[in-house]
Amino acid sequence: MATNHKSRAAILAGAKVVIAEVGSYQANMIDIAARSEVSRATVYNHFSDKAEMFQELIEVEIHRLAELAQSAPTPADALYLLSRAISTDKALRQMSVSDPADIVKLISMNDHALWTLTKQSLQGIFGTNWDVILHWLLGQIASPLTDDESKAQAHQLVFAL
Repeated sequence: MATNHKSRAAILAGAKVVIAEVGSYQANMIDIAARSEVSRATVYNHFSDKAEMFQELIEVEIHRLAELAQSAPTPADALYLLSRAISTDKALRQMSVSDPADIVKLISMNDHALWTLTKQSLQGIFGTNWDVILHWLLGQIASPLTDDESKAQAHQLVFAL
C-alpha cells in the first residue's frame, strides 16, 4: 500500500513538473510517466486519463495550501504563505501563458466539488471573510505578487477585515 501511495504521489509531482514546463494542454501521459520515473502502465493503473489525474492534482494542491495556511501562527502569516505559494507556482505561471482558457475554467467552476472544498478550507481558516480572501488569491494567478507585495497586502487585508 505504501508503494502504491508513493507511486501516485510521484505521478502527481511529475504531472506538476510537466505542466510547469509545457502547460496542461500540451502535457501528456508519456512525459508525465517519464518525469515520475514510473511506467506509462503504472500511470494508467492509477488514473484512467489526464483529466482524472489533473482533478486529483488540483485536490491535492488545495489540501496542501489549506495545511500550509493552517500551520501559520497568525491570519496575516497564513495569507502571506498562500500568496507566496500561488504567486511562485511555476505550473500556474505556465498555464497563465499557454492555457489561459484552462485557468478561466479552473477559477470559474463554482458548482464543482473542488470549488466547494476550496471554499470550505478558506472558511475554516478565515471564517466569514473567506470570499474576499479567495478573490484576492485568485487574482494572483494572473498577476503574481512579489514577496514585499504579498507581505504588505496580507497585513492590509487582515487589518481591513
